[in-house]
Amino acid sequence: MPELKSIGLFARFLTLWVFVAIVAGIALGALMPEFFQMIGSIELAHINLPVAMLVWVMILPMLLKIDFTSLHEVWNQRRGIAVTLGVNWLFKPFFMALLGYISVYHLFASFLDARMLDGYFAGLVILAAAPCTAMVFVWSKLTQGDAQFTLSQVALNDVVMVFAFAPIVALLLGFASVTVPWDTLLLSVLLYILAPVLVAYGWRKHLLKQGALDVVLQRLDPLSMAALLLTVVLLFAFQGQEILQQPLVIAILAVPIVIQVYTTFGLAYLLNRKLGVQHNVAAPSALIGASNFFELAVATAIALFGFESGAALATVVGVLVEVPVMLTLVSIVNRSRGWYEKGLK
Repeated sequence: MPELKSIGLFARFLTLWVFVAIVAGIALGALMPEFFQMIGSIELAHINLPVAMLVWVMILPMLLKIDFTSLHEVWNQRRGIAVTLGVNWLFKPFFMALLGYISVYHLFASFLDARMLDGYFAGLVILAAAPCTAMVFVWSKLTQGDAQFTLSQVALNDVVMVFAFAPIVALLLGFASVTVPWDTLLLSVLLYILAPVLVAYGWRKHLLKQGALDVVLQRLDPLSMAALLLTVVLLFAFQGQEILQQPLVIAILAVPIVIQVYTTFGLAYLLNRKLGVQHNVAAPSALIGASNFFELAVATAIALFGFESGAALATVVGVLVEVPVMLTLVSIVNRSRGWYEKGLK
């Protein structure tokens, strides 16, 4: 059974590093606005090329950890798999769309710039439509989750994401009458999901034959985190002035994200218990269901709506919220183990 690696320094203190990157981004954006405007203009078919490169550096090491050949073992954990897939694709994006619509267009609309409402809503939807494929390895490790189940579920999620991400995003944004550039969305799926998955699959196969997978992953992991933080720096170099002028925006956007995470987790955790799923499978199942692939969400929001959009800002708030909220869920999972297992008897 594959072993989940120890949590690195960056992963442990991701919230701190993200905060430092935000401060650095705001400061650099104020000092060198022309430089960052130039970076934002380097694009092809509305895809920002510097961000595209950073996203590849971010997600390739994560995808290399996934054993796609483990998909044949999915049937052995079909109940936990079914719960996660159902929550990820049939509940979470639609629930977030409801929360986002109520929060952005009604509940908090008077506190937000009316020109940015569609962007904020779009960012929330994009965030919820991208299930986690990376940090979930950390959450599973912290809850003593079944490693093989985690790998199988992540591999299956990536396969489903290739086909489901774009249609769900387009459907939900169309519901709110947000114009979706289909060519850019499909190109984003190709560039940020399909191509990296295929490259990672072939590269992993080659590295396993050479016995070099662990060595390569150790070298790439720091680069992956550095790319994430550099992306945050770029985002806030563009968004910083608006954030300083409207400090409530971050808190407002965090509200539906936090509600969605806790609700999705609770639903998945209780469904697993009801179905008699063992705790070491239910834990990663519920945590995978609750967390988001924020690297993909940030990249897609930028590709569709631009660096300075409300969509890009909303997905960055997802980065801020993800780690501290998920750590509270890890604590809930560990503290409730006795209660959960008692219900299985």
